[in-house]
Amino acid sequence: MHKYRKNKVKLEHHLLEGLEDYIKELSSLSSVDAVIPGQIARRNKGRGSKGLFLKYETPSGYKLLYKNGTSVQELFVVCSDKQLFIQEVKNVLSS
Repeated sequence: MHKYRKNKVKLEHHLLEGLEDYIKELSSLSSVDAVIPGQIARRNKGRGSKGLFLKYETPSGYKLLYKNGTSVQELFVVCSDKQLFIQEVKNVLSS
């Protein structure tokens, strides 16, 4: 897959099934400047929590993980106002 940018989303990697809906929600937030999906990793165990999870703060924003059962994909969010992002993303993470 070639690198390209569509609105606020920079695509370098394929997306796990179900992640596209979360990306649309994240890119619609006013505090988000860019969304960059990262690498996909396979997990040995197919059980556990599924969904989008906030992992940690980065210099430019936040790293999130999307888990769908058997795989995990990194998701990097670039934001100018980190406090506003935390307030806005609570609704996305709870869905």
